[in-house]
Amino acid sequence: MPKLWNETVETHRSAVRTAILDATAALVAGHGLASVTMSQIAQTAGIGRATLYKYFPDVDAILAAWHERQIHAHLEELARVRDRSSGPSRQLEAVLEAYALMSHSGHGGADAARLHQGAHVGRAQQHLIEFVADLLRAGAEAGDFRSDVAPDELAGYCLHALEAAGALTSRDGVHRLVNVTLTGLQPPPPTRMNEDPAH
Repeated sequence: MPKLWNETVETHRSAVRTAILDATAALVAGHGLASVTMSQIAQTAGIGRATLYKYFPDVDAILAAWHERQIHAHLEELARVRDRSSGPSRQLEAVLEAYALMSHSGHGGADAARLHQGAHVGRAQQHLIEFVADLLRAGAEAGDFRSDVAPDELAGYCLHALEAAGALTSRDGVHRLVNVTLTGLQPPPPTRMNEDPAH
C-alpha cells in the first residue's frame, strides 16, 4: 500500500477517534458519566454505531480513552505552569496550585472511582509523583524545602493532600489548602546544640 495512502488512512482514523472522544467529553459535561451511551456518542460524533464499534467495544473503553487523554492534557498543562515560573520554590507553588484547582473542578464520587480503575491512571500518578519530586529535590538542594524526608514521599504527601480540594466549595479554600501543604514542606527549624535538655 502506498505510503501516502497509509498516511491518509491514519489521519482519517485519528480524526474519527478524536471526534469520538470530543463527543464523549461533551456528553459527560452535559449529562454525567452514568448517562453516556454508545448511541449518544455516535450521534454526537456524527458517525454510525457500526463505525463506533470498529474503534471501541463499549462505553467503558471510550471513557477510559477519554480519561487518559484528559490526564495527558493535565500533565502537559502542569509542565507549562512549571515553565512559566523561575526557581524550584515558585515552580512548585504554581504546580501545586494548578493541581489543586484541577482536583477542585474534577468529577467526584462514584464517577471518579469508575474512571480511576484503569492502568493508565497508575502510570500517570507515577509520572506526576516523579514530576513533583524533581521540583522538591531541586528545592531541597537550594534550601527551600526540607531534606529530611525523601522527595518522592513528600511528593505523595502533596498530591494526596491536594486531592482534598475536590471536596471544597470555594477557590479560597483551595488556596488555603495549598498554603497549608506548602508549609509542611518547609525545612524544620535548626536544633540548638547548646540547649540544656533539663530546661
